[in-house]
Amino acid sequence: MTTTFARPRFGLLAAAGTWLLAFALAAPTQLVAADAARTPTVIKSPFGQMPDGTVVDLYTLTNSHGLEVKVMTYGATVTSVKTPDRDGRLANITLYLDTFDDYLRGHPLFGSVVGRYANRIGGAKISIDGVDYPLSPNAGKNHIHGGRDGFQKKVWDAQPSLRDAAAGVEMTLLSPDGDEGYPGALQVKLRYELSDENELKIEYTATPDKPTVVNLTNHAYWNLSGAGSGDILGHLLTLHAGAYLATDDQKVPTGEIRNVQDTLMDFTTPHAMRARIEQVEGQNYDHCYVLDKRPGESLVLAARVVDPASGRGMDVWTTKPGVQFFTARFLNERWQAGGRPYGPYHGFCLETQHFPDAPNKPHFPSSVLRPGQTYHHVTVHKFSVRP
Repeated sequence: MTTTFARPRFGLLAAAGTWLLAFALAAPTQLVAADAARTPTVIKSPFGQMPDGTVVDLYTLTNSHGLEVKVMTYGATVTSVKTPDRDGRLANITLYLDTFDDYLRGHPLFGSVVGRYANRIGGAKISIDGVDYPLSPNAGKNHIHGGRDGFQKKVWDAQPSLRDAAAGVEMTLLSPDGDEGYPGALQVKLRYELSDENELKIEYTATPDKPTVVNLTNHAYWNLSGAGSGDILGHLLTLHAGAYLATDDQKVPTGEIRNVQDTLMDFTTPHAMRARIEQVEGQNYDHCYVLDKRPGESLVLAARVVDPASGRGMDVWTTKPGVQFFTARFLNERWQAGGRPYGPYHGFCLETQHFPDAPNKPHFPSSVLRPGQTYHHVTVHKFSVRP
């Protein structure tokens, strides 16, 4: 059964002849017409079933300009983000799989929310208030993305949401005390919201009943030319980050924060992702960048990506101190969609987050969350097009 939730039409939002200005890079580039007959909607439909019979639903969010986002309740996973190119052709610009069974067979976190702690924790252990907590090791001797059965493998509760000029879905998950070794029960709330400003906002909140650590992110792989269209090495990337975290050979931070100036890591001005990648260790970017945030700043511009081939652009804003830039050299034909196999560099990730291994690096911003405190994290993806 498919259920549609539509927002009442208001003249200001749906007036005939309304135009919205889209931005890419630093200057206005193209006008995108709003459809007077279309209003923000949320459609709920069944997508699959877990082995125990739990139903997995798919929520389709659409704004008045025809942008579309699909999110399933398994892993709170984004399965589709459709935006137009310079000629108005829509394409899904996030990597996905065709069926729920494909997801259930395993995938490299395409569009999933990861937690309780995104990225790596060295030695698969943390210490809070002098008490050691061993975590499940799932990356050699280390812990990554919340463990073997992290949030990406849970079925979230969900409800449609329509507010202001945005279509949304609100999701909740209870992570029990001891989940993958983490102390305390954690109540997590997540909201995806697609606005008429062509922004996908992801807002996370979480509250614990014991001191714990929390670091949530979405692990979407982006390809602004369209999923399955080829590699992303021609995409132009700007990162508002003057430093990055040095790591050991297991990609666990050493604690050193390095300046990017005059290095292969420097994206403070636009560079094609391919420009220096052959000189990077492993010919693959997989690095956490330290964002340029001034004291008191909350939501800041972390990254800007432009695809010259399609004209599509994406800005990423976040309240977190870091962003993991990943170029996915490991992708191969094991995963495919629409009859098109994926290959090396067919997607890139910009995972906004706390610093990896922060629980074991006292000089990093703290990721400890205590009873009475609320974890709050906002990331916004702003989509645009240029001639």
